Amino acid sequence: MANLLAMFFVMKMILVSGFSFGASGLNMNYYLLSCPFAEPIIRNTVDRALQDDPTLAAGLVRMHFHDCFIEGCDGSVLIDSTKDNTAEKDSPANLSLRGYEVIDEIKEELEKQCPGVVSCADILAMAATYAVFFAGGPVYDIPKGRKDGTRSKIEDTINLPAPIFNASELIKMFGQHGFSAKDMVALSGAHTLGVARCSSFKQRLAPQDPSLDPDFAKTLSKTCSVGDSAEQTFDATRNDFDNNYFEALVSNNGVLTSDQTLYASPQTRNIVNSYAMNEALFFLDFQQAMVKMSMLDVKQGSNGEAVEGRVMKRKVLSQFCKFKGSS
Repeated sequence: MANLLAMFFVMKMILVSGFSFGASGLNMNYYLLSCPFAEPIIRNTVDRALQDDPTLAAGLVRMHFHDCFIEGCDGSVLIDSTKDNTAEKDSPANLSLRGYEVIDEIKEELEKQCPGVVSCADILAMAATYAVFFAGGPVYDIPKGRKDGTRSKIEDTINLPAPIFNASELIKMFGQHGFSAKDMVALSGAHTLGVARCSSFKQRLAPQDPSLDPDFAKTLSKTCSVGDSAEQTFDATRNDFDNNYFEALVSNNGVLTSDQTLYASPQTRNIVNSYAMNEALFFLDFQQAMVKMSMLDVKQGSNGEAVEGRVMKRKVLSQFCKFKGSS
């Protein structure tokens, strides 16, 4: 009887503290009872994918950002276009997104273990956290319980920050989502992973952007000599999550206008300097900003689509996240 009472007390504490956290309805232990192996499945799948292709870490983090910045963290970036609607993923800003196959593989495995429970929005958000950690970045946890959105329209992607934005424009756009200038610079540090295509920075070369180091300008010109799709790494360690990106900015070796402006502008220069000198500080601010971003405009209740009603209709579960209907 004593054991039963102790178990009842523990379960009650879990239900009270784990499932009623925060005004948003999200909490750290959302799947503790409904799908207890959700997080290990997501982590292991991401780890396997990145062992095969470490460049996908940048893809998963970028996809999470592009999802959250439009209509909130609701998985809408995964929705395919239909004959009646052109979705977010077919926007020019999203055509280079990578990692869809990783999300599909995770969803397929989760459907075997706990069908109709884990949302695609949560999968995408959690996959980004494990991608950052795999690449050597900070460990951070995010609350779960997002529902999937049903709206995905190409015209909404106009609200994504453009690579030609200056610091003032970036501060204003991020501020509309509740981010401070420091949050914005920390999130920009995700560019320590991955590459940019020539088409997104070639306008800096003719005439040459005065904030661009002359020798680095030659490097960018050489990259672009191959064509608009040629890729340039943001820093020297494209698959390692570190503070080299900020060191590059201090040396005027930022690839995009929206990168170098962070150092060129008095509004953000000191933040860049602090991250360039102190990687631990960057890691701390980045993880806090990512948790904040993961909670942007999450769908709950009638504002989101229940996962249960859609999953069992899909025979090809690995494609479920990519073929949701839109409205």
